[in-house]
Amino acid sequence: RSEHRGVGDIVLSTVAERLIAQGVRVHGAIQVNRDRHDGRRCDMDIRILPEGSEIRVSQSLGLGARGCRLDSGALEMAVARVGASFGPAADLLIVNKFGKQEACGAGFRTLIGEAITLGVPVLTCVNALNQEAFDQFSAGLQMRLDACETTLNDWYMSLRQPP
Repeated sequence: RSEHRGVGDIVLSTVAERLIAQGVRVHGAIQVNRDRHDGRRCDMDIRILPEGSEIRVSQSLGLGARGCRLDSGALEMAVARVGASFGPAADLLIVNKFGKQEACGAGFRTLIGEAITLGVPVLTCVNALNQEAFDQFSAGLQMRLDACETTLNDWYMSLRQPP
């Protein structure tokens, strides 16, 4: 949880890199925002974990456009790439956010559900607009954490401790 736009993406990326370096089998997707110098809004890419390849998920709608820039076809391609490598051997699924697509039943929603069914912990960000849909989807299984590297790392490490 963070009140500042883009902080979750940066924190999740740092946590993923740290855990992967420690040998944790992290799968998922991290959003990478790239500033543009032509006055248009940033480009949005999804970095596939653990391999690191990227898929552009934003569309350029033109200067001053206000519509949704998400390329839903590219997002579904990212979901398919993550799903192809994900399985019960994964230690953690990181999904950049439970956003509008997931709230409507698309995007990473099914993969998040699969992870929960397999007992694989899931780390994601949720904004206020999608919180109610996430709460209904997660049915009380969620734990709110601050978007802080130490907090998220400690949370994951606590899951690995024997009961």
